[in-house]
Amino acid sequence: MRSGQPEYDQFAIFLRMELTIETEIVCPHCGESFPLQIDTSQREQSLIEDCTVCCRPIALTIRCRPGEIESVLEEEG
Repeated sequence: MRSGQPEYDQFAIFLRMELTIETEIVCPHCGESFPLQIDTSQREQSLIEDCTVCCRPIALTIRCRPGEIESVLEEEG
């Protein structure tokens, strides 16, 4: 394929896309926010992350598209 073809151009954009995005998480325990790096290559993720302020666990449900965070749900873990 040559570089001027649309399929190649879309693939090249995808390869250059930043898949790790930083977002702010709000702790449901203490109310403080802190930054968290999210890998957006996975469509839906569930994980437990400790609050960087109060150290209590936070259950996160994250929905993404490559390069974009669609939603983050924070609950007590």
